[in-house]
Amino acid sequence: MGEGKILGEEGNPTAQNLGAICPAFSLVLPVYNEELGITTTLDHLQETLQGVGSKYELVVVNDGSTDRSGEILRARSDIRLVEHPRNRGYGAALKTGIQHAQYPLIVITDADGTYPNERIPELVALAMHADMVVGARIGANVQYSNIRKIPKWFLVHFAQWVVRRRIPDLNSGLRVFHKSVVERFLNILPDTFSFTTTITLAMLTNHYLVHYEPIDYRFRVGKSKIKPIRDTLGFIQLILRTGVYFAPLRVFLPVAGIFFAGFLFTLFQDIFVREDLTERTLILFVAATQIAMFSLLADMIDKRNMRL
Repeated sequence: MGEGKILGEEGNPTAQNLGAICPAFSLVLPVYNEELGITTTLDHLQETLQGVGSKYELVVVNDGSTDRSGEILRARSDIRLVEHPRNRGYGAALKTGIQHAQYPLIVITDADGTYPNERIPELVALAMHADMVVGARIGANVQYSNIRKIPKWFLVHFAQWVVRRRIPDLNSGLRVFHKSVVERFLNILPDTFSFTTTITLAMLTNHYLVHYEPIDYRFRVGKSKIKPIRDTLGFIQLILRTGVYFAPLRVFLPVAGIFFAGFLFTLFQDIFVREDLTERTLILFVAATQIAMFSLLADMIDKRNMRL
């Protein structure tokens, strides 16, 4: 699908009137050391999905858990279980699950009970009119640590600068997408928690239709796997890398502009103060020119490759 209107506006279908329409889907659930909440989560998922009336499967990826999660999962007969012999990361577990999924629509959610999984049928129905549907944590009841809000604010605004549009939720873990679309990005999707951030930027910069549906968000059961400092630095690195890959002009031209402004400043000093052309001015001019030319070349390669 290409870029189009936002769902729910100008007569487009909304989650409410799509509730009865739910195509077949594969739900991919990554699990790492979730013995405290995995049974409750799976029971709730089965209870919710059995009443949908469409085909579905639960693909659970045990990502090298060291607690009783593997034992609990192996005892269940209502899931398709794939196991990693060692912990490879959230993104790696999702990629494994996607590759094992048999249906064209993929749903991902977390095993810790934080997302309102009862909303999954609505999100799947909305995916009939979008390339990706994201459960945006902007509902009336959203509960997560305040320490995560500060770095997320900067990350979201930088990501919005790269994609040139508003992003209500950059890295929500509850979303639905078409398998055929996400498979085009698998080679660049990371094995870490940055998976969801990367797929968001990749799809928006390539003009796929992404719909954000407001949802609630609860405190997780058990200990969070997020490490704020490490993961924030990782997110910054990820956004820069993805921005360079998909929107090189948005990343490099501002840097070139800074160097060119420095060149103009030192050139003014050289002409009116020093009355001599200095090496500093020449270096700034060369740097600005090279970065600008590099950004144009990267953008040209990006457009000519026609990867997607």
